[in-house]
Amino acid sequence: MKSKTPPKSLKGRVQTPGDKSISHRALIFGALAEGVTHITGLLEGDDILHTADAVRAFGAKVKHVSLGHWQVEGVGSAGWRSPKTPVDFGNAGTGARLVMGAAAGFDIQVSYLGDASLSSRPMGRVLEPLEQMGAKFDSADNKLPIAQIQGGRLNPIQYTPPHASAQVKSAILLAGLNTIGTTELTETRLTRDHTENMLGSFGVKVLRKPKDKGQTVTLEGPAHLQATNIKVPGDPSSAAFLIAAALVVPGSDIIVENVMMNPTRTGLFETLTEMGAFIRADNFRRSGGETIADLHIRHSKLRGVTIPSDRVPSMVDEYPVLAVIAATARGQTIMHGLAELRVKESDRLAGTHAMLMANGVDTNIDGDTLIVTGGKITGGAKVKTHHDHRLAMSALILGLAADKPVSIDDSSMIATSFPAFFDLMATIGAPMDVS
Repeated sequence: MKSKTPPKSLKGRVQTPGDKSISHRALIFGALAEGVTHITGLLEGDDILHTADAVRAFGAKVKHVSLGHWQVEGVGSAGWRSPKTPVDFGNAGTGARLVMGAAAGFDIQVSYLGDASLSSRPMGRVLEPLEQMGAKFDSADNKLPIAQIQGGRLNPIQYTPPHASAQVKSAILLAGLNTIGTTELTETRLTRDHTENMLGSFGVKVLRKPKDKGQTVTLEGPAHLQATNIKVPGDPSSAAFLIAAALVVPGSDIIVENVMMNPTRTGLFETLTEMGAFIRADNFRRSGGETIADLHIRHSKLRGVTIPSDRVPSMVDEYPVLAVIAATARGQTIMHGLAELRVKESDRLAGTHAMLMANGVDTNIDGDTLIVTGGKITGGAKVKTHHDHRLAMSALILGLAADKPVSIDDSSMIATSFPAFFDLMATIGAPMDVS
């Protein structure tokens, strides 16, 4: 798989696929709820399909009605049951961590598996607070495979995660649904608040109180979810690749519809605006507790900026493609605080640096800081993706700005988060060579 030499400009109007984070939560919350939850706009990527299979294993009835339309009949007061076989999450880290939290609240036994990539990623951040609440797990080095050998009868805790993580926060809150008392979590830096927003849509009261640069979140248990209808907004992390393509190809002018504008997810848009990008948001509306807009993007002459570490939580998944955009900007772009990138689907900090270096971009790493100096991009290299979908897509976008096409060693994992990537790129005038 490689990029082709792009046309003179990219044009068109495309709709962003459903948000991955919202899609995971909609299935999990629907599986916990009383009644039937109708979900439209669900992202039908591999990661989400693994989560759908997981909640089926716990007793929920999950039905695919049509493209993007799913029904989930939750277990309600009956609670989740022990699966008959191990639950395999493939590469779905969000699904695994959130389900672990939800399942910990039930007196069941379950074994969790993942693919090679997911099995190399740390789970201790989730297991530690769940064990403090009373759940018991059996694992080697806090990595998959993991067995829950005791759940239910949990105690509420007051917990401050050592690292900013929406997945850890969500796991604790989901476990707190089946505890007696107040579960309290303090964030030193704000992270994605989709769990808090969606719990409200399912009838669960979650209190949020600002604290310094973060917040304290509390939930009174036991709390019961009531089925609802969820319309999944478009994924800003997927929109980032379409936006990047328009920004790096001269003369481009596109509109990306249905983009979620939750402020915990829009750090990239803020950063690109600081770099001089033309990004205009129009047609604001609300759906499922989230704000949505259509984004108008034009190719822009960009300048390098310094990005503070406190912006990482709002754009943690977008740094690889931001680094690609930075390679076309004037001057240096300095990205601080990227230690979290080392524990994603791959070591994304090292992978991004290697991708840029191989294609002639001036870049270096200083601790957890990535520095990219814009200029000529020679291209022509084959990028090792380490089975990481965001590295793969970022490399293909880099090829649109390079003198020579950029290829990748594997494109199969792109389906985990953005199955429509190649179709949408072709729609705006940037087809990829699949030969």
